[in-house]
Amino acid sequence: MGIMDQYIGKLNSLRFNNMFQNDFFETWTKTRDELEAVFTVAEALKELRVNNISTKVFDSGLGISLFRDNSTRTRFSFASACNLLGLEVQDLDEGKSQIAHGETVRETANMISFMADVIGIRDDMYIGQGNKYMRDVAQFVKEGNADGVLEQRPTLVDLQCDIDHPTQCMADALHLINHFGGIENLRGKKIAMTWAYSPSYGKPLSVPQGIIGLMTRFGMDVVLAHPKGYEVMPEVEEIAARNAKESGGTYKRVNSMEEAFENADIVYPKSWASFASMEARTKLYVNKDQEGINKLSKEMVEENGKHIKGWQCTEEMMKRTKNGSALYLHCLPADITGLSCDQGEVDESVFERYRDPLYKEASWKPYIIAAMIFLAKLRNPQEVLAALERKGIKRVLDSNCCCCK
Repeated sequence: MGIMDQYIGKLNSLRFNNMFQNDFFETWTKTRDELEAVFTVAEALKELRVNNISTKVFDSGLGISLFRDNSTRTRFSFASACNLLGLEVQDLDEGKSQIAHGETVRETANMISFMADVIGIRDDMYIGQGNKYMRDVAQFVKEGNADGVLEQRPTLVDLQCDIDHPTQCMADALHLINHFGGIENLRGKKIAMTWAYSPSYGKPLSVPQGIIGLMTRFGMDVVLAHPKGYEVMPEVEEIAARNAKESGGTYKRVNSMEEAFENADIVYPKSWASFASMEARTKLYVNKDQEGINKLSKEMVEENGKHIKGWQCTEEMMKRTKNGSALYLHCLPADITGLSCDQGEVDESVFERYRDPLYKEASWKPYIIAAMIFLAKLRNPQEVLAALERKGIKRVLDSNCCCCK
């Protein structure tokens, strides 16, 4: 039995044809089968790499990255994913491009895509703007391909927008699947997605929205907790409630971290900005008022400070979880009390206890992104996975390789 047989067998049981020549935006725009196909291919690619088998399916081509917000994990995960599949990466620095001179989105999208197979964009700070921008780029390259300007249609991968953070949340989910021994074992598990105090900056809404929008697909009991004023987009909450009903899980919102942590199997304490502040920041962005944005950023931190009490992941708070040992998740970097700040999202002792699992959680993201690209660019991924194993091209040559003899 080959190492790819179980993954190919799983893919054969799923319907995901619509992913070919398509983009990856919000997770809730994908079917359950399509989500499982991403998980399956991600695990297959990791298995091949662990066995020192090359997964390069492109001989040439570019992955274009555009980050409108600072990034470590997602930036390097996208680069790693592209490299894993054989694509080179070129970062689009808007400050060094003609965008600064008034180049249109349509023109930029086409000019960067002549030999591009995938475009990854992170645009998460302004509600009503980031997701729209990504969809505009996707539409313009689709038209460019249809008009004969582009030889191929680049796939767009949402690396985080104002609505969702699909690559992060999918990596979180795959971490849970492996931790609990299968996707079927997520059913009935309680996950607490809670706001936590941060002294750093007004963070986007996309992670909590992504978590409630995805984890409700698996029959989980999902609780969103935050202080009053820190609501998420109501349309995303509607999606979460509908998902929960369809999957046999539950969804509810509370204003207490203690209540959310009570008997939870998984906790995800993470800061985000108040909804009113996010709306104000978008208006300032539209008006190109950078001075106003800088002033508002300071006010956001001050606003967070009103909710220090009762909104930190402490050892006492963790005792409320199931058997006092819930799995702690975070998208990183966390604001760690006693390490990176005086008071933050999580106590240093809690963070250190879960540090290795957190790093493993993050390690799934390159494979998730690679799987999204794989399924979008290859018509029959099962055949390709089988061919990669059959050819067995060594990723790293060693003394046992015939090429070295």
